[in-house]
Amino acid sequence: MTTARFYAVADIGPDRDDPRECFALVRDELRRADIAFCQLEVNLTERGARLPQVRHTHRAKASSAAAMKDAGFTVVSFSGNHCMDWGRDGFFDTIDTLRGAGLDVVGVGANITEARTPVIQEANGVRVAFLAYNSILPANYWAEADRPGCAPMRAWTIYEQIEPDQPGTPCRIHTYANRDDLSAMAADIKAAREKADVVAVSIHWGIHFIPAVLADYQQEVAHAAIEAGADIILGHHAHILKGVEVYRGKPIFYSMGNFAIDLRMTPEHAKGKGFREIQALSPGWEPDFGSLYNFPPDSRMTMVITADATKQGLAKVGFLPAFINRDAQPEIMKPDDERFGKIVDYMRWASAAAGLNARFTLSGEAVLVDAQPDVSSTPSETGR
Repeated sequence: MTTARFYAVADIGPDRDDPRECFALVRDELRRADIAFCQLEVNLTERGARLPQVRHTHRAKASSAAAMKDAGFTVVSFSGNHCMDWGRDGFFDTIDTLRGAGLDVVGVGANITEARTPVIQEANGVRVAFLAYNSILPANYWAEADRPGCAPMRAWTIYEQIEPDQPGTPCRIHTYANRDDLSAMAADIKAAREKADVVAVSIHWGIHFIPAVLADYQQEVAHAAIEAGADIILGHHAHILKGVEVYRGKPIFYSMGNFAIDLRMTPEHAKGKGFREIQALSPGWEPDFGSLYNFPPDSRMTMVITADATKQGLAKVGFLPAFINRDAQPEIMKPDDERFGKIVDYMRWASAAAGLNARFTLSGEAVLVDAQPDVSSTPSETGR
């Protein structure tokens, strides 16, 4: 059977003089892929002005695109909550720079039609289509008929007071997907299904930093995507690993964690209200001013999704456990490294805690994903 090696990772955001250093410990493995996906979290530009609604951002060198290509990546989603951080100049500079390095870009465009257009890559006769959407949406970051931006998958939030007669008591949090965006995504997937053997859907979504917890809309969107014909859901944004679900035989990776993303920290920033608010979301998160990687302890665990892409879909879907060092460099773990087992155990815990049905079995240096039929799949936002 003809196959193509398929790899996928989550967030990439260089902030260093030589972006090639980001991939120094994983480059050899990533280059083994025929088709490799990643999510870009920064603008590659020296132009533009930072928009006022931006909470945190930095700009990366244009050479980051060549570094990503050199590392083995072939397709990049730019559909995330940083795509318009530096205005239209930064947005289009990034897209042009990525394409100039020979990378395909998905999930963004000069208008909504372009943002919803799939990227289709072929390797060994197998055609893989990519679509990318974003639920983490600062004002006006999404594309419209006459405006550039990303392909949106908006979601709405309702706060239900548990005890209406008790002011100040906790509430239940409910989210649900925008019906128009959900329908548009389903139509995109069905159209891509007619042109490709495999359809991979990337979604920037979810609840960042809080371990295990999923938002209601994530399962709603993921199931709708698979019902429309998607073969795999590639989730990111949470900056930590989250659980895995198998729905109708197709894997949903709710969050692949970080991958190669630099985050510097200064004492002044660490004292700021904005950082202190998100710091409280993840246990044990302390700034490390001498490090390039200022994320919570859970964020050091990550993965490289692996699969065989075939004419019949994806086979042997799993992941290579990886660990991120203080220089923000991911390194793939061997099974005899205690961190390998720690990551697998974490994935088992995160999946079970969210009520997801995935089970994980060791196969050489990879961890394969399968379904466990007797576990119901009911992730919830309540009980945080």
